Amino acid sequence: MKRRNFTPTFKAKVALAALKGDKTLSELSTIYQVHPNQIGKWKKHLLENIGDIFTDSRSKSKTVSHSDSAL
Repeated sequence: MKRRNFTPTFKAKVALAALKGDKTLSELSTIYQVHPNQIGKWKKHLLENIGDIFTDSRSKSKTVSHSDSAL
């Protein structure tokens, strides 16, 4: 049996749906044809790495600190 490969975009879509909490992992599993444990892993990965989304990969050597009160 061949393993299925999912795109990062698909994983993000499913993980965000799980994060919303409108549907159970079991319901999402039926909708997206992915095992509920896998959806849970993607959701956990999203939560653990969400801060990296706003990292500017062009300036990795530069560290800029912004205060939340300045926003």
